[in-house]
Amino acid sequence: MRPSLPRHLQYPAFLGLYLLFDWATYIDPMYGLNITPWNPDPALGLVFWLMHGRKAALPWFVALLSAEVLVRGMPAGLPLTVLCSAWLVLGYGMTGEALRRRFSSSNMFDNRRRLLAWAGIVMAGTLFNAVGYMSLLSLTGRIPPGEWGIALLRFGVGDMVGMLVSMPLIWVLVSEQGRGRLRNAIWRWETLAYMALGGFVLWSVFGSILRCEYKHFYFLFLPVIWAASRQGLYGAVLAVFALQLCIITLVKWSHAVHIQFYELQLLDAMLALVGFFIGIVVDEVRQVSHELKHTMRLAAAGEMAAALAHELNQPLTALSTYGKACEYLLERGENGALLQNAIGHMIVESGRAAEVVRRLRDFFRTGAMQLEVVEASALIAGIARQFMPQFHEHGIELVLAPPQPLAINADRLQLELVLRNLLANAQDAVLGQPRSRRRITLVAERLDGGRLRLSVEDSGPGISSSLAARLFEPFVSSKASGLGLGLVLSRSIVEAHGGQLWAEVGSHGIFRFILPLARATAASPGEQQ
Repeated sequence: MRPSLPRHLQYPAFLGLYLLFDWATYIDPMYGLNITPWNPDPALGLVFWLMHGRKAALPWFVALLSAEVLVRGMPAGLPLTVLCSAWLVLGYGMTGEALRRRFSSSNMFDNRRRLLAWAGIVMAGTLFNAVGYMSLLSLTGRIPPGEWGIALLRFGVGDMVGMLVSMPLIWVLVSEQGRGRLRNAIWRWETLAYMALGGFVLWSVFGSILRCEYKHFYFLFLPVIWAASRQGLYGAVLAVFALQLCIITLVKWSHAVHIQFYELQLLDAMLALVGFFIGIVVDEVRQVSHELKHTMRLAAAGEMAAALAHELNQPLTALSTYGKACEYLLERGENGALLQNAIGHMIVESGRAAEVVRRLRDFFRTGAMQLEVVEASALIAGIARQFMPQFHEHGIELVLAPPQPLAINADRLQLELVLRNLLANAQDAVLGQPRSRRRITLVAERLDGGRLRLSVEDSGPGISSSLAARLFEPFVSSKASGLGLGLVLSRSIVEAHGGQLWAEVGSHGIFRFILPLARATAASPGEQQ
């Protein structure tokens, strides 16, 4: 991660923020020592260590000593204070090195596995650090006999909660990219709404917390889950940190130091982990959805390339023909109406080619369609001509139903893509049959309610019920080399036209889709009179 602050300002900024955090959270210290219920300053130190490695040891040591002198008045004396600060830097540094080795990228919170690994390292490092620190204080008589375990619990939980709650937000804020993503995620009225909900919940239940009753604490999950589910990890880290800060402020303001604070902190740690987990899951789902859309667009590019080649073939062939005619006319010295007519036809055909390219570009950018009245018989005849050479080569019989006067409002290029997908799948299905049994039927028929049904049936082995249930899911294909996106794309196109596409279970392959007829053909002959 590349920090946005210049290097010569990073060390003073770290020292100032560390002292500010330590002063703000110096609440209810045991024996006047650095044993408090919430310690976010080590989280700041760990992020600093992740940025600078072992070079962070000396600034961290200076920050610890400065906090002991300026915030606590160095109650343990200079020798023990130096020794304890050195131990804390050593323990925190080992935790930081473990994190640096485990997370090589700049984002350690991009999936659930990394989140759990980070939490495990932080909790293990906190326990190790707390045992050593409390042992030093106990051996030197700073902790009364028999209270080592209580002090360990207070310090360990305080450090653990401070790191779990604060480190993700600090990690996001130290980089310009992280701050930008955080702004994009939370700079909405919705953020103010869940923050207000969090404040209201805290105000409502804090009285029970003061009486050491935690039965209403679960209401705090509402704003955190709201933030995580709507804004992902970035919303969760902000909500969790804000709630923890409000809790500490309320405790400090009301002088409620008699409560079982470690229980409240453990509950808050679970709140943080749940919020982060939900936020990461939401981010993962969004990322997968984005990648799926991108993959489907690439698949659509491959499918539409055939349509583009077919559509451009005619205008390009015509351009070539008219170009040769112009050459011939020029050789004859013709410069009158015949030459102008040929040039005019060239302009028309070039416009047709440009229109095809424009429609394809618009489809990939926005999914836009260009609707026109399309005769079903012409659509079927055109797609059949494209497949006849390869069907003839493989001995496949193509049967077309007698044409009927059925018209639909559709984007012809996109519907040709759907039929091309279905016919290509049918061809693959029948190739496993003997040549005498390779048969594909393409039928267009009118249904009640002003609808057109197009059916593609083949003599292949058919579709099982288990495959039919998943056939239109992304990356599910019955072909070894298939991506499993052709049918997904086809269904989305048909549904965009107001229709439905499905496969039927049977002894042979059957795919059907229904589209609304154009208004001119939607009514029955009796209704049109």
